[in-house]
Amino acid sequence: MKELSRKVFLTVLGMLSLFLTLSVVLVNVVGYRREYEGVRRNLGLMNDHGMGPRDEMPGPAPAFDDFENMRIMDYDVYTVELSSDGMVTRIFSLGNEESTFDAEAAADEILRKYSKDTLMVENLYAGKYSFNYKMDNSIIIINDASIAKKLRTLLVESLAIFIVIELLLIFISRLLTGWITKPAKEALERQKEFIADASHELKTPLAVIMASSDELVADETSGKYIENIKYESDRMNRLISGLLDLSKLEEDASKESYKEEDLSKIVEKTALVFEAVAFEQGVTIETDIEDGITLNCSKDEIEKLVSTLLDNAIKHSDKDTAVIIRLSKSKSLVNIQITNKGEPIAQGDEEKIFERFYRADKSRSRSENRYGLGLAIAKRIVINHGGSIKASSDGKTGTTTFEVTF
Repeated sequence: MKELSRKVFLTVLGMLSLFLTLSVVLVNVVGYRREYEGVRRNLGLMNDHGMGPRDEMPGPAPAFDDFENMRIMDYDVYTVELSSDGMVTRIFSLGNEESTFDAEAAADEILRKYSKDTLMVENLYAGKYSFNYKMDNSIIIINDASIAKKLRTLLVESLAIFIVIELLLIFISRLLTGWITKPAKEALERQKEFIADASHELKTPLAVIMASSDELVADETSGKYIENIKYESDRMNRLISGLLDLSKLEEDASKESYKEEDLSKIVEKTALVFEAVAFEQGVTIETDIEDGITLNCSKDEIEKLVSTLLDNAIKHSDKDTAVIIRLSKSKSLVNIQITNKGEPIAQGDEEKIFERFYRADKSRSRSENRYGLGLAIAKRIVINHGGSIKASSDGKTGTTTFEVTF
């Protein structure tokens, strides 16, 4: 259920965040494009008609009948006149008289780098200058500093708004996630309650059946039937016990009893217990356990976790191979690895094998009295301890590894 909630939350938040991101990008792109086109258009218009302060321009006023196409300029504009040999003769300014912009230095740089009839609008975020180097030995230069300041301000403000709205979207996404997953949560809770209640109710009649079968006297006719009753009763008892264990773990009922335990000794002791089981299967157990590793945990649950993974590895190992169990610690992470060689996990089943009642090989699972609860219980133990568990197989070598990280 937590995984479903996480996926729904990330999906909702991702969609809303994508829309918000596109909006912020669009606002900044449109703002930049508007300023860029404005500078380019003004440079072109001034190229066609020529402009400069009237009190400094000799002769009659220049004809200019295209004011409706020219944007109101809130930046500095300079007209640099050049001599025939390319020397600066006069500079007319239009705009902020207190500007510290060095138009002559900009003109010298343009003369060195560019040829005549060049109109260039540079990166407006950089705040340098844009220019139009005309064929009539003059250069129109626009100081981009005010434009850069305006665009950077727009960018900062839009990012600030983005952060505020993103925090609001996180809150909204959590609300939507709860609303969307509520029916699934309720259905899952009802399922858990049913399994737990049914398992408890089945315990008593099953105990009566098992006790009664023990008292029955077997003869030639009834012997095999009594044995069948005992066998099937034992199978059902293990199934009910597994369901009750899983139900208890899913309620997180045992967390209050967690305490600091010597994990190294727990793993080593469990591996020692399974040596006899492995020997019967023609398998050996090898250990690589780092000493002195401790963990705040339930000792019984960790023993059950390691037992389940070892039992699973042994049953899926080829004869004359080794099951290797490693325990190590790196900084704040504790890692348990159990590796075996045998039939690999089918591709795509790496996550499914941890689901309750899932059995990759149904025919073999039935014959071995396995119900697909062991790994589900193991995963729940790991989750309750704040860890993660994963499985992987190498199809070429047949090596399968279960890795637990706390």
